[in-house]
Amino acid sequence: MGHNADAAVPPGRRFGEEGGRLSYGAYLRIPELLAQQRPQSEAPDELLFITIHQVYELWFKLLLHELEKARDAMDGGELWQARHQFRRVHAVERVLVQQVEVLETMTPQDFLAFRAHLSPASGFQSVQFRELEFLSGLKDTGYLARLRDADEAELARLRRRLDEPTLWDAYLTALSQRGLPVSDDEIMGSLLAVARDRRSYDDLWQLAEDLLTHDETAAQWRTRHVQMVERQIGTKSGTGGSTGAPYLRGRTRLHYFPLLWELRAWL
Repeated sequence: MGHNADAAVPPGRRFGEEGGRLSYGAYLRIPELLAQQRPQSEAPDELLFITIHQVYELWFKLLLHELEKARDAMDGGELWQARHQFRRVHAVERVLVQQVEVLETMTPQDFLAFRAHLSPASGFQSVQFRELEFLSGLKDTGYLARLRDADEAELARLRRRLDEPTLWDAYLTALSQRGLPVSDDEIMGSLLAVARDRRSYDDLWQLAEDLLTHDETAAQWRTRHVQMVERQIGTKSGTGGSTGAPYLRGRTRLHYFPLLWELRAWL
């Protein structure tokens, strides 16, 4: 070789040991991340419980990022970009469903060993999960009053989600940009036009299918979650004061995009 090692490095490129500026641990903030699991008891399975739910919150953060990009792409007429984001969203949501299986390796007895330490904390208080629901179309101002432990910054995020356009609003914009009417009286006719003329509107049809998959996979997660809760605590009340499994079971029938489900009956 005979040349100085730095001479082989292209200008402006300083990767890995070449640069020596950033490590894996520093980039991902590993020490800070691993310091966030702080059990409140000596129960051995509490670490599992905390880890799973923190991972859920990380996935929720990514889903909000991707769904915002999908919404903005639809609003801007970049339907191919929206579909790309939805493919990633669907992949993450399938992981959310599969992740329940890890939590179910904890027996009810193991959960009861530390459950009392959780009260009144509850998954009901997940602000990011409510943001996902609001962004997807399930807006409910009542949650702001019921989230008594949320700080002002979290409440501000929820208020912003209540005020900003949903995924469905963005899809209606995409329809209108193609000359299809989107008033309440005309929207079903436009959805039928898209479904029946795939040659002209296949991109809009496929995007509607992406929305429906998001809706369906979220419902699968709710169903899988309530099954896990029933397996762990039966009909006991939730730590946050809800009725527990009965409350969660009632939410399995919710739809983000009811018109896309109703469309099937009209085809």
